[in-house]
Amino acid sequence: MSRHRWTLSSKISLFAGVFLLLSLLSVGATLWISWKLQGGAGAVNVAGQLRMMSYRLQLDAGEPGKPRVGGEIARMQQAIDLLRRGDPRRPLTVPWDPAIRARFAVVRDDWVRLRPRWIEGTGTDGVTRAQVDRFVGEIDGFVGAIERRLDFWTAQLHTAQMAMGGFVLVAFMAMFFLAYLHVLEPVGQLARGVEAIAAGDLGARVSVGSSDELGDLAQGFNRMAAQLQSVHGELEQRVRQKTAALETERQRLAALYEVSALVARAPNLEELAQGFTRAVRRIAGADGAVLRWTDETAQRYLLLAAEGMPDGIVQDERCLNAGACHCGATRPDDGVSVVRLRRDGAVPLFDPHTDDACVRAGFTTLLSVPVAVQKRALGEVDLFYRDSEPDPEQHALLDALADHLAAAMESLRGAALEREAAVARERTLLARELHDSIAQALAFMKIQLQLLRGALRANDAQRIEAALGELDAGIRESLADVRELLLHFRTRTQEQDIEPALRSTLQKFEVQSGLSARLRFNGRGQPLDADVQVQVLHVVQEALSNVRKHAQARRVDVTVESLPSWVFTIADDGRGLDPQAVQRQAQSHVGLQIMRERAAAIGATLDLHSAPGAGTTVSLRLPEMETLAAGAGARMAES
Repeated sequence: MSRHRWTLSSKISLFAGVFLLLSLLSVGATLWISWKLQGGAGAVNVAGQLRMMSYRLQLDAGEPGKPRVGGEIARMQQAIDLLRRGDPRRPLTVPWDPAIRARFAVVRDDWVRLRPRWIEGTGTDGVTRAQVDRFVGEIDGFVGAIERRLDFWTAQLHTAQMAMGGFVLVAFMAMFFLAYLHVLEPVGQLARGVEAIAAGDLGARVSVGSSDELGDLAQGFNRMAAQLQSVHGELEQRVRQKTAALETERQRLAALYEVSALVARAPNLEELAQGFTRAVRRIAGADGAVLRWTDETAQRYLLLAAEGMPDGIVQDERCLNAGACHCGATRPDDGVSVVRLRRDGAVPLFDPHTDDACVRAGFTTLLSVPVAVQKRALGEVDLFYRDSEPDPEQHALLDALADHLAAAMESLRGAALEREAAVARERTLLARELHDSIAQALAFMKIQLQLLRGALRANDAQRIEAALGELDAGIRESLADVRELLLHFRTRTQEQDIEPALRSTLQKFEVQSGLSARLRFNGRGQPLDADVQVQVLHVVQEALSNVRKHAQARRVDVTVESLPSWVFTIADDGRGLDPQAVQRQAQSHVGLQIMRERAAAIGATLDLHSAPGAGTTVSLRLPEMETLAAGAGARMAES
């Protein structure tokens, strides 16, 4: 049969159960004795009342008519019945024994004999004082018997309390001994073992003397100590390996930071390619490095930069066809690939006519890293090794560096495209401005020149003078238009504030036109971005130019509202326009069309209100600032 396994909880439960049982028995015994004593004390009290009631009854029986005798007799009878049957609720219980029962029987018999005489007796038939004293003496004997019994139970109670105190002392000593034997000593051994392990003694062990939880803990400690002892021998090697891994990670992070800084500050493609090739060769520990770029078709690879490569290879392989050799053969999804050019200095593993130049230069291994963005091939980085081997753990780093290079190249390409688009926009703007001003004036002067020739042939002095006047006016108008164009293209906005630029524009307008111009600002909202300010200024300048050319006004008011959104209003007191004519000529009126296009470019709306003789009002309303910022971000993303 298998031996029963006494766990620590089982031992504690057994000891606690025995201690609880004995404690309950002791407490129960003392409670029972205390209840007996309390009941006996109640009985002594009631018996003492019998003595008092006996004398009171004797006095009441001697009075004429005996009015209170019946009540006193009834109370005495109740007291005697209460002593006989007891009352657990008070508690009141006579501690009966043979002596007490005999004393109670005498008292009861005397009461039975004296009761009728107290009720009916008069004169010589009544109860005498001597009989009452004898009855009271019997009651005293009964009370004395109860008190002697109570003294016995009191002695028993003291004995039980002393026994309980001794039991508590013995139980405490037993509990301490068992706790020391089964808990304190095993825990002490474990503590001493832990201190020995902490001091460096990995051979420390503890003895297993029980099969309980502390025994399991001791066995676990011994297994742990043995495992620590075995692991300690390999700890230094693991630390060295971890340190080397951390150093490798530090070098990789340093390489990433270096390349990130390089691509961030490179001003052009040439410096970016040279710097990246130099850095990646040093990071990979290669003997030579080449950066090749390809077009959209990925059919030809152009050499952008080379480091550590023979001049013959650099000159001969400035442009490679895809698939001509191992260079230029990677795909965006292939990842980093390693090609062995030859084994141990023996014959090359491939066609000797393709990579013969690399073999003659002493290279044995080629590592190709594709450069791609969104799975579109942009080129590749080729690293060449002679005696050393590429580190496989650097493949992920080289791939990340190639991604940084691709992002930088795309950024440079996007910047170039943005500059080209900006030039195209400026040319379009210049063409519109020339068409709307100088081209029309030149066409007008061409007509006047033809009229002048006709007048000269006819020798008509009046027509000649009129044509010369028109030509002179046209030339002055063209000069004014040229100055206005120069003013437009030199317009610069103040950073974060449009008010100085508007005031400068109105001052130049007053000088050119001789009209009075007033600027009012209502509120101070959030500042406008620089590109939005430029478009707003051009719209205002175009509106002022129309006032100067066509309105025949005396005064111009420019009002700027900035809350809740920016609103620019240009109002004049000129001759005004016919709204229907403006609607019909909206497409042919180049100046108005240009203003609408500029407003649409920044997400604004342009409204024109005019009536013959009532002046003209042009309103440019910008969207809310959140919408305006979102539109600016979208325009930047498109460019």
